[in-house]
Amino acid sequence: MKDGMPKRVGAGPSLPLRRTPEGLGRAEKLGIGFTAAWAILVVAFFLRVPTGSGPEGPLFTLLAVLGVTIPIALIWVAVLAARSARLMQDEAARLRATVEALRQAQESGRKADPAASAAALERKLEELVRAQRAEAAGSVAATGPAPAAHKAKPALKGDPGTRDPVEQPALALGTPAEALAPPLTIEEFIRAMNFPETADDTEGFRALRRALEDHETARLVRAAQDVLTLLSQEGIYMDDLEPVPPSPELWRRFARGERGRAIAALGGIRDRSSLALTSGRMRQDPVFRDAAHHFLRQFDKILTAFERNATDDEIAALANTRTARAFMLLGRVTGTFD
Repeated sequence: MKDGMPKRVGAGPSLPLRRTPEGLGRAEKLGIGFTAAWAILVVAFFLRVPTGSGPEGPLFTLLAVLGVTIPIALIWVAVLAARSARLMQDEAARLRATVEALRQAQESGRKADPAASAAALERKLEELVRAQRAEAAGSVAATGPAPAAHKAKPALKGDPGTRDPVEQPALALGTPAEALAPPLTIEEFIRAMNFPETADDTEGFRALRRALEDHETARLVRAAQDVLTLLSQEGIYMDDLEPVPPSPELWRRFARGERGRAIAALGGIRDRSSLALTSGRMRQDPVFRDAAHHFLRQFDKILTAFERNATDDEIAALANTRTARAFMLLGRVTGTFD
C-alpha cells in the first residue's frame, strides 16, 4: 500500500546467461562450401592448362597466387561479417531478455511489497486501537473534570460562520476519555487521512492515534483501511494513481450537497486498469461493495464538517491523501459524482 515501505527480498526471475554461439552457423557452412568450390575450380583450371603454355615469371606467379587467394579471402571476410552480425543479434536478444526479466522482477516486488507493508500496518493499527481502548478505560477511572478546550483549530466541529480558533468549541467525542482530549486539528486530520508511510512513521501514527480518539473520524479511518486493503488485493495502490486535481471550490460544492455534471470532475482518476478492476470487484464481490458504500458515506459525512473550517489549501491537501484518492476512485466507479 505504501511505496516507502521496506522492500521484501524474494526470489525473482533468473537472468539469462550470455552464451557464445557454438558449432558452425549457416554463414560458416556457406563459406566452407564456396571455398571448396573455388579450390576445385582452381585445381581444375591448372590441371587443364598445358605445362609451359602462357607467360611465366615472378609477376605471373604473384598474380596467380592473388587470383587464387583473394576470392577465398573475400569469402571469409563475408563469413566473419555474418558471424559478427549473428553475435550482435544474440547479444541484443540476451539484453532484451535481461531487461524483461528485470522489469518483471521489479513489478513482482512492487506488487508483493505493499501486501507485506499493509499487513504490518494493519497489525500496528490493531495495536493502536487496543492501546486506545486501554487508555480510555484508564482515563475514566483516574481523571477528574475535563480541562478547558484546546485552542488549536479543530478539524470537524465549529460554527461554519467563524474561523477564530478560540471560539471553536471542543469536540463532542462521545466518551468520558475522549472528552478529555483536545480537539483534532486540521493538520492532524489530514495527516491521518494519508495513513502512515511506513511502520516506523512515528508522526503518522501519532496523527492516526489522535484521529482514532474522535468517534466520527475513527469510523472513517476504519472504513478507509478496509477499502484500501481490499483494493490492494486487486493490485490497486493509491500511490500509483495520479488523479487530475479538482479545485477546492468543487469539493466545497460537493460537500454542500451539489451533484451532477457540474461536480463530475471530482472523479479525477483516469487510470483505466484501476477503474476496470474496481468496477469488476464491485459487481462480483458483495463484501467489497458494502465496504465501498460504507466508506463513501463516511467520507461524505466527514467532508461536510471538514469543509466548514478548512481553507482552500487545506482542502487541496486533503484531496491529495490516500483516503481522498480512494474516495475519488470509488466515487467515479459507483457514479457518486454523476
